[in-house]
Amino acid sequence: MSAVDDLLAAARERLADAPRERIGELQEGRRLLGIPRAPRIVDRGRAWHLGVLLLTDGGVLATGDIVRSRAEVRRGFAAESQRRRAELSAAAHRGGVPEGETVHIGWRALDPAALDARTAPLALRDGALSVRWSAQGGYLPLARYLDERIDLLVHPPERA
Repeated sequence: MSAVDDLLAAARERLADAPRERIGELQEGRRLLGIPRAPRIVDRGRAWHLGVLLLTDGGVLATGDIVRSRAEVRRGFAAESQRRRAELSAAAHRGGVPEGETVHIGWRALDPAALDARTAPLALRDGALSVRWSAQGGYLPLARYLDERIDLLVHPPERA
C-alpha cells in the first residue's frame, strides 16, 4: 500500500459516521421514436466532499460542478450560465435526485499511483504528497489538508 492509499484509508475510517453526498453523471437523453428526451443525471454513488476532493469507498475523485436538484420551471434568465445551471438542476430532478439535494457532476477519477508534479489537484511535489486547493492557490501537504477538511465535515461551524 502506498502513502496516498494509507492516508486515504485513515481518512475513510475517520469519516465513517460523517454525511456523504451524491455523485452523478449527466446522460444525454436518448431518442424515443425520433423525439429527443431531456438529459438527466444518474446516480453513481456517494462520497465524502472534502473541498477539491471527493472520497469514495474505493477511490478518490476531483470535484467538478455541484448542483441542487430542482423541478423544471419556465423562467427568464439574464445570463446563459444561469440557464445552464437551471437545466442541470432539472436534469438532476429528472434523474431521481430528491428536490433540494445536492449532486456532484463532472468529477473525474484520480489515480494515486500516477501522481507527479503536474497532476492536479493531487500531486507529488518535492517528494511530498500535496493537494492544490484552488486554481490560483498553492499546494498544501495532503495529510494537513485532509485533517482540516475532515474536521470541518465532522464538526461543522455553527449555522453552516
